[in-house]
Amino acid sequence: MTSTERIQSTVLSLVETVNINGNMKEEYEKLAQEEEAVNLRLESLFKRQCHIEGKLRGMTKVLPNLQIVHSDAQQLAEMITFTSTLAENVSAKVRQLDIARSRASDCQQRVHDLLDLQLCAEGVKASLHSEDYEKAAAHVHRFLAMDQHLLEQTADIAEDCTNVTNSFSLLQDAASQLRSVVNLRFDEAVRAEDLASVERFFKLFPLLGLHDEGLEKFSNYLSTKIADTANGNLKTALSTQASDRRANIIFADTLTLLFEGIARIIEIHQPLIETYYGPGRLLRALGPLLRECDVQLRRIVAELQRCRRLEALAQAARAAQAGAGPRAEGEEAQEGAGGEVRQLDPALGELAIAHARYALFERFLRRRLAADADAGAATDADRRARLLEVDAALARGDTCRRMQELLSTYLGLERLFMVQSVRKAIALDALDDAGAGAAGGLCSSAVDDVFFILRKCIRRAASSGSLDGTCAVINNAGALLEEELCSALRARLRQGYPSGYLDLTQAYNSVLAGRLQPTDSEQQRVLFLAALNNADSASEYVETLVKQVSDEIPVSTPMERSKLDSCLHGLSSSTSGIKSVLDYGIQQLRASAVKPRVGPWVDSFQSVSHQLSEDEFTAYEADQPFVQTLVRNLHGLLENFKESLTPGNYDTLVTILTEEVTIHLEKAVFKTSFNRLGGLVLDKEVRALASFLTSSTSWSVRDKFARLTQMATLLNLEKVTEISDYWGSSTGPLTWRLTPSEIRQVLALRVDFRSDDIKRLKL
Repeated sequence: MTSTERIQSTVLSLVETVNINGNMKEEYEKLAQEEEAVNLRLESLFKRQCHIEGKLRGMTKVLPNLQIVHSDAQQLAEMITFTSTLAENVSAKVRQLDIARSRASDCQQRVHDLLDLQLCAEGVKASLHSEDYEKAAAHVHRFLAMDQHLLEQTADIAEDCTNVTNSFSLLQDAASQLRSVVNLRFDEAVRAEDLASVERFFKLFPLLGLHDEGLEKFSNYLSTKIADTANGNLKTALSTQASDRRANIIFADTLTLLFEGIARIIEIHQPLIETYYGPGRLLRALGPLLRECDVQLRRIVAELQRCRRLEALAQAARAAQAGAGPRAEGEEAQEGAGGEVRQLDPALGELAIAHARYALFERFLRRRLAADADAGAATDADRRARLLEVDAALARGDTCRRMQELLSTYLGLERLFMVQSVRKAIALDALDDAGAGAAGGLCSSAVDDVFFILRKCIRRAASSGSLDGTCAVINNAGALLEEELCSALRARLRQGYPSGYLDLTQAYNSVLAGRLQPTDSEQQRVLFLAALNNADSASEYVETLVKQVSDEIPVSTPMERSKLDSCLHGLSSSTSGIKSVLDYGIQQLRASAVKPRVGPWVDSFQSVSHQLSEDEFTAYEADQPFVQTLVRNLHGLLENFKESLTPGNYDTLVTILTEEVTIHLEKAVFKTSFNRLGGLVLDKEVRALASFLTSSTSWSVRDKFARLTQMATLLNLEKVTEISDYWGSSTGPLTWRLTPSEIRQVLALRVDFRSDDIKRLKL
């Protein structure tokens, strides 16, 4: 090996040694870290030594008890296993005994059936021979309740098959013969109208397995009785004289008798059906009765429509709804429509009574059929299915459809009656002889008549027993108020209030006396104020009508209450249209009777100097010519209207008068110069005006004087800087109705305040 090679091997060995040392260091560091972790864990365990030793001592004490518990558990498991095995053995024996008992019972029942078979065969012969049909039917019923197949098997085992077969044949022949006899005797009893015999044989049908046939025959018999009675009642109705006190509702009475007759039959015979046919069969029994009810009601309604000319009146109603009503056809058509309307009132009353009787009859049927469905239903699903069947049966009947058509005809005629009656009431509007309505003030007859008509129609609709029909009439009433009454009042108010005014009591008396022409301004003033009062009264009448209807109309479910409240809310909303008419009339009165007078009265404020000396202040304070004159003029204006307006309209007049006075007086103040004494005079004038106008109304009008009061306060300041005491008060600037620029403008009216001081104010 050369020296070079030795050097290379030495270097390689040194490198390997370095690598080995490096790995050893890493391993050493890992071991050191693990040692440190173990030490920490040991320290933790040493710290918990006492606690762990205490637990170990406790476990040592518990170990003997655990052994006892283990021993007891083993004993309990053995006892439970033994008891379970014993119970299984006992139950197996009980099952065997039960099977034996049931077999013995079946055997005994078969023996009894065989004995009963012989007795039934012998008894049915004797009963048929003696015409004791009840006993014969009982024997046949007992025979039909037997399991013939099992009896034949039993007879085969007992080697008595011939006797059993003979008994079967005899009883089957007897059952067939008895069915024929019962059917024949029932038909004979029906023809002889022997109710006792009819009921006697009706009870035998279910014993012979003829449930459906018996119910149908009996219902057909009852239907013939209903038909005979209804025919007689209809003939009586058609022969009724017009002078009879019930002639106007004779067809409603005829329908009532029809419904009462059917209800009476159901009430009498339902217990009989339930006793002999079982519950749940009433709907099937009522099938022929309801069909007969359809037939008779169709005849009665046809005569009602013919005699009361409902089709012609309905055509008039449709024409009115289509816009071809009496209003658009001139005076001649209006007179003809008036004759039709006079015939509508009794016809509408009769239709409402007829539908009310049907609604009562329908509720009776639903209550009886629902109770029968509950009694005959085995499960809730079966009960729901039966109730749905009841609803479907009543809904698809011709009676329901025709009464709905009659209700539709009634609603159309009721709308025509309301439209024409309301228009007639408005056309015949006249001032009340007493000169005042219920709320005071000049009023005319239109509002009282219109609301009397609406209340009458709504009550009549409510008496029909149909909530939907009542809601329709309520909706029509709300529409009529906006379309007819509001239009008539607005048309009257649109003519305006003539300028100039006089003693309205004199004018009213002149109008009643007929001394004034229609174009006379005095009459126009009276009629304008009457229309204004009518609008105010109408708003109160709507609220009263809504409350009365809500209290008087009965509802049975929350859904019906919600529906009624929704319609009444629509009726209440008609007050918005009435209030808009009232606001329009008030603005007309403001423009014609208030503004032209208040302006000149207040403008005289500028003719009085408000830069007063002490002597002038004393003299002015004693006299107060401006405010005394203004109060006297305002008092005269208000007195002229006080007896002519309703309290609500009068208070509104005082309010608009206050607004006009304050607006004009503010403008006059801004055009006047003041010293401090003049500001004091202004303050007293404002207080006097506020006191007078506040005493003239039941409403609060002091807030209308807020700006004037603040202006008077500013003009009463001794120094400009005193404004900070008011502006910086605890209530803050929001209590001020004057803006900072207006405050500076008011302060500038004081001749003794420097403009530089006013500009330096921090507002």
